[in-house]
Amino acid sequence: QVQLVESGGGLVQAGGSLRLSCAASGRTFSSAAMGWFRQGPGKEREFVAFISWSGGSTYYADSVKGRFTISRDNAKNTVYLQMNSLKPEDTAVYYCAANTGGIITTQAKWYNYWGQGTQVTVSS
Repeated sequence: QVQLVESGGGLVQAGGSLRLSCAASGRTFSSAAMGWFRQGPGKEREFVAFISWSGGSTYYADSVKGRFTISRDNAKNTVYLQMNSLKPEDTAVYYCAANTGGIITTQAKWYNYWGQGTQVTVSS
């Protein structure tokens, strides 16, 4: 079992930055691949970024590449999403997800644990 709790969301002006955190409980965190997804108003959930269990592999959606950075600290059971140069179109609920099978993938169906989400609103 893995429980995920996101934090760090909020309201920010375009061009600003936020850092999201996802605190995980459970012994399998350090071997889990982790991902961030988001769902904007009236939109389907979409992939944002993933990171392998070791942190050695990362991958980003084209829409956030060069602006967002995913990282993890296995000693703290936490994964982060640093978001810079935020745009109004980044407005969404951001979800942290864990794949305890360790598979690094952009597909949500492979992630078996999800957090409750944290709202990010970017004003223009």
